[in-house]
Amino acid sequence: MTDINRITYTLFICLFFSCQTSAQKKEIFKITKSDQQWRNELTERQYMVLRKSATEQAFSSPLNKIYSHGIYSCAACNTPLFEGKHKFDSGSGWPSFDREIKGNVAFSIDYKIGMARTEEHCAVCGGHLGHVFNDGPRKTTGKRHCINGVALKFTPLKK
Repeated sequence: MTDINRITYTLFICLFFSCQTSAQKKEIFKITKSDQQWRNELTERQYMVLRKSATEQAFSSPLNKIYSHGIYSCAACNTPLFEGKHKFDSGSGWPSFDREIKGNVAFSIDYKIGMARTEEHCAVCGGHLGHVFNDGPRKTTGKRHCINGVALKFTPLKK
């Protein structure tokens, strides 16, 4: 085997084993349903955001301007995701929080717009929530969890 063939073979082997398909990355969530079941249970907007990773139009969510204490849960499976006391006005047009409820939000990297972004999912059903950025309040976490309002359900805390 010549040196060129050996190098080509080595590169091929490295590329073959380093490539991952989406099937290899598929996560298993506690709540799994067929696509049709999700379509039947969610509104069209919820389905597009939670199951197809769409983004709702900025400033379209009634939850954007709610600043009451309460819990923001996944609209698909009711898992508590964010606390109202950690919500802030980011000016972005989407509900924003400086932290998640630990263990209930999962993170992955998405390259859909040609650059790496940290995508957020419900850790229980896998529903797409939004993205987290490092331009949040510096006095707290510095994080801005930019979340689609249609992916959330708000429950006010009783006094």
